[in-house]
Amino acid sequence: MHVELVTIVVAEYDPAIDFFVGCLGFDLIEDSPSLTNDGRPKRWVVVRPPAGSTGILLARADGDLQLPAIGNQVAGRVGFFLRVEDFSGAYHRMLSAGVRFVTEPRDEPYGRVAVFLDISGNRWDLLGPS
Repeated sequence: MHVELVTIVVAEYDPAIDFFVGCLGFDLIEDSPSLTNDGRPKRWVVVRPPAGSTGILLARADGDLQLPAIGNQVAGRVGFFLRVEDFSGAYHRMLSAGVRFVTEPRDEPYGRVAVFLDISGNRWDLLGPS
């Protein structure tokens, strides 16, 4: 058993794909036409870190209930954690790609960490070895 996908609600598909693929280095696994439950067109967009097993479904907000979730999926907490082997390399590559970090790197008992924002404003930990 494993978690296959988690959803991040985004404003638009293409800028979100550009961020996750271009800035974070994820792979675009799928981008297919699909339909909402009531038959309107949408896209099924999945990105995943290289060699990762859990993907992220990038879901465009649909309606008044979903719009407030953009950038606030976990009520302002860090809700997503990206583990890398080369913290310094990933940190500097992400900075160069325009990723906004809201904390400086620091050492914690669980490893090196810096908090960054995704394209929607959700908070992520970039985590590396101690």
